[in-house]
Amino acid sequence: MTTSFGAANTVIPNNPNIRIRSFNGLKPSHSLSIRTNLRAFPVPYASRSSVVRAVSTPVKPETETKTETKRSKVEIIKEQSNFIRYPLNEELLTDAPNVNESATQLIKFHGSYQQYNRDERGAKSYSFMLRTKNPCGKVSNQLYLTMDDLADQFGIGTLRLTTRQTFQLHGVLKKDLKTVMRSIIRSMGSTLGACGDLNRNVLAPPAPLVRKDYLFAQKTAENIAALLTPQSGFYYDMWVDGEQIMTAEPPEVVKARNDNSHGTNFPDSPEPIYGTQFLPRKFKVAVTVPTDNSVDILTNDIGVVVVSDENGEPQGFNLYVGGGMGRTHRLETTFPRLGEQLGYVPKEDILYAVKAIVVTQRENGRRDDRKYSRMKYLISSWGIEKFRSVVEQYYGKKFEPFRQLPEWEFKSHLGWHEQGDGGLFCGLHVDNGRIAGKMKKTLREIIEKYNLNVRITPNQNIILCDIRKAWKRPITTALAQAGLLLPRYVDPLNITAMACPSLPLCPLAITEAERGIPDILKRIRAVFEKVGLKYNESVVIRVTGCPNGCARPYMAELGLVGDGPNSYQIWLGGTHNQTTLARTFMNKVKVQELEKVFEPLFYYWKQKRQTKDESFGDFTNRMGFEKLQELVEKWEGPAKATARYNLKLFADKETYEAVDELAKLQNKNAHQLAIEVIRNFVASQQNGKGLSCISQQAASLIKAPPIAA
Repeated sequence: MTTSFGAANTVIPNNPNIRIRSFNGLKPSHSLSIRTNLRAFPVPYASRSSVVRAVSTPVKPETETKTETKRSKVEIIKEQSNFIRYPLNEELLTDAPNVNESATQLIKFHGSYQQYNRDERGAKSYSFMLRTKNPCGKVSNQLYLTMDDLADQFGIGTLRLTTRQTFQLHGVLKKDLKTVMRSIIRSMGSTLGACGDLNRNVLAPPAPLVRKDYLFAQKTAENIAALLTPQSGFYYDMWVDGEQIMTAEPPEVVKARNDNSHGTNFPDSPEPIYGTQFLPRKFKVAVTVPTDNSVDILTNDIGVVVVSDENGEPQGFNLYVGGGMGRTHRLETTFPRLGEQLGYVPKEDILYAVKAIVVTQRENGRRDDRKYSRMKYLISSWGIEKFRSVVEQYYGKKFEPFRQLPEWEFKSHLGWHEQGDGGLFCGLHVDNGRIAGKMKKTLREIIEKYNLNVRITPNQNIILCDIRKAWKRPITTALAQAGLLLPRYVDPLNITAMACPSLPLCPLAITEAERGIPDILKRIRAVFEKVGLKYNESVVIRVTGCPNGCARPYMAELGLVGDGPNSYQIWLGGTHNQTTLARTFMNKVKVQELEKVFEPLFYYWKQKRQTKDESFGDFTNRMGFEKLQELVEKWEGPAKATARYNLKLFADKETYEAVDELAKLQNKNAHQLAIEVIRNFVASQQNGKGLSCISQQAASLIKAPPIAA
């Protein structure tokens, strides 16, 4: 027998007589019997007598003893949990401030992570982070006010907006979990499935535009979220004593979930799609419209794009599959990956197509080693053609050819915009998504006073919706007083920057991200000024404290990924519209030495770009990393420009030379001194001191008696 090895050590038999063990959904240890009723599908490149339904090792001949496929510890915990209940239900009743290892894994499915403050020494001070589930980033007025209250009463006094359009609430104590969860649920919110091995929050463009394509994308995102929501009731059993506080589901969602015409469901299970084992790992979906890449469409397990006709009527969807960001340092078999084209489906089939993709991952994704359990590794192993063929067995149809799309653009949706229904929306930049202090107080006052709904963006920002035109002026004034500025007043570097929370609460963090990025951005701005880049020139910068990639650093033009204490791995080559994967440029760069890398990179970008419009990401890809590394190694500082007078400030060369001589006495150049004097003059005029002040300053600069005004 011969075998070939794909990515992630996947073994694929070349001998068509060898069969690979099927994964049929693992039976729970209790008496409930689960039947899979999943039919086999043909291997594209083998005879029809062979079947492949799982990534595994070849099964020995039938005459020999079969050995059970290896499973990770989490798979066993899920199997024995009675659908994500035990032992979490018992652990929540104890007086301990934390829960045990099994419950720590299970509570993720309920939307929570157990954490402790890593800044504190001594005994661990445990708390829980709660993450909401908000398809499209939609947050009702009632839910926003509830989250704001909970942050003050049970959290650390802040709200965190995430890169998947949700809230994170940090610092909740175990004894308060049920109260907090119940409050969220009763405010028509949810945390169900915000974490864990199942479908996470479904992204969609956050803009509340009354346009057919945007509305259709958002409705589709909500339907996909409903389709893939757990059905066994464990969430409501745990937090509201079994009371299910839910709105009615659209009939097309119920129909698609219950359909088992192509062997997708566990017919006797309370979880018809997930079974006892749920998915091998997290699963991420995004929906958008052509050109709008506010959702980082290619980084998702499934990317869904609305396709409309010439009249703007949605007709169907293009599908991308296999994106994902997470990786492990120094393990080259783990990697970030962009989604690739799967095909096109008519609009009425989208839920069935999505379900078929999810089931393909459920049945074939690796469950032995969680580092390789994301769907991107399955597709990398199989190839897109085989993956498409397998999905089509569960879909029941062939995918149509992928429809042509225009170029993608990053759209922040910040600032004031018409909604299209007579109302306005206002997108507000929130540094790193952290709502705190005066900003938090003012946002609450505005949202409460005007009864506004809000949207969370995939770039950690917030949108105020349904604003009457008469409210624009007072809202703008109140926001500005709280430091929530319109985008034209925000540093362009900050507009596109993102960072994960990282230290002190994330247990995976290696170094700083959210707490470190403000200083990093200031230092990059200083480098821009030093090498002569203009203020309105910008670079997409993303920082994460570990390689898991929550802030999607592998799509950035400049990505900083924590790889040691106060140390970053530097990634270059992403693009402004988030369609190109960055690559590793340097390892183990200490935070205090970042300028040694930034200065030459930005200097040569300014000096050697082919056009003024060539972005930093495009420049680094064109130059090549070998050449860039050579420039960094040989860097000795910017070339000193030859002295020349500035015609904008000096009418003649003699005046320039005179001011230049005075400037040298203070280690300045003529331009810097002239600007300083002009600024002081303007200030003196505003203070009513007139020309005497400027005369005194000029005199002090040349150490001479004051000139009479």
